[in-house]
Amino acid sequence: MPAHSTRARKAVIPAAGLGTRFLPATKATPKEMLPVVDKPAIQYVVEEAAHSGLDDVLMVTGRNKRALEDHFDRAYELEQLLELKDDKEKLLKVRESSELATVHYVRQGNPLGLGHAVLCAEPHVGDQPFAVLLGDDLIDPRDQLLAQMLDVQERHGGSVIALMEVDPDRAHLYGCAAVRPLEDGAEDNVLRVTDLVEKPEPGTAPSNLAVIGRYVLAPEIFEVLHRTAPGRGGEIQLTDALRELAADPSLGGPVHAVIFRGRRYDTGDRGEYLRAVVRLACEREDLGPDFRDWLAEFVRTDGKA
Repeated sequence: MPAHSTRARKAVIPAAGLGTRFLPATKATPKEMLPVVDKPAIQYVVEEAAHSGLDDVLMVTGRNKRALEDHFDRAYELEQLLELKDDKEKLLKVRESSELATVHYVRQGNPLGLGHAVLCAEPHVGDQPFAVLLGDDLIDPRDQLLAQMLDVQERHGGSVIALMEVDPDRAHLYGCAAVRPLEDGAEDNVLRVTDLVEKPEPGTAPSNLAVIGRYVLAPEIFEVLHRTAPGRGGEIQLTDALRELAADPSLGGPVHAVIFRGRRYDTGDRGEYLRAVVRLACEREDLGPDFRDWLAEFVRTDGKA
C-alpha cells in the first residue's frame, strides 16, 4: 500500500482517567498534573509531540481536569509578578508550557475505554493520519521513538504501534502482538503486525512484545472503532480495532510495529513513578550531583541518612 501523501501533523492525548491508583493525591488533582521532578507528567508528553513536529494537540479530558487547561494557558498575573522581580529564569519556565503547541480540548463524556477516547478525536483529526500518546508513558527525548514511528507510517502507510519486550510472566498485563519480519528485511526494528490480543490470559500471549502508549494511526481507524464492540473490561479497546486492521489491511492499510529498546518511564504505577522521579532527578545538571551523593549515602546507611 502506498504511503500517505502527507505526514501526520496532529497528536491526540487521552487524559480522562481518574487516576485511582494515586488516591488520595488525585482526589482533586488530575493524575496528569502530578510532578515528575518539577514538571507535571503531561508536559513531558506534549513536549515529545511538539519536538516530533506535532504542534497541534488535542487532549481528550473529563470532569475535574480544568488544571490541564490552565497549565497550558498563559498565567498573566504570575508572569507580571515575575517580570517585576526580574526573575527571567522562572518566567521562561512559566511561559514554556503555553508556547509548546496549540492545545485543544474535548471531553470524553463516558469512560468507555481508550478506543472511545480516540473516537472523540475524529472531528478534530479528520481524514489525516495522527499520533496518539498515552500520558502514563514518558519516553526519554534522547530515544526519538515517536519521530521514528512517524517516519515508518509515512513510508508504509496504515498504522504503527510501539512494542517493547517484557518478561513473559508479565505479558498478560499488556496488549501483546504477533509479528513477522518485513518482506525485504531492511529494517530490523520494524515488523509487520499479524495479530493483537488485549491482556491475554496468562500463558496464552502470542509473544512477549507488549504494546506501549505510542501509536500513529490511519484515519480509517475511526470507521473500525465505530463498529468495535466493547471488549475486555466492558470498554471499547483500541487494540481490538487495530487487530481488525492487522487481519485485513484492505480496511485501512497494514499495521506495523517499531520495537522500542530505549528509556521509558511508567508514571501510571506508584513504584515506577517514584523510580522515574529518581532517575530523571539524577540526570539533571542542577539537581543530579547533590541528589546522587545523598541517594548513595541513603542507600549505604540503609535509609538512615
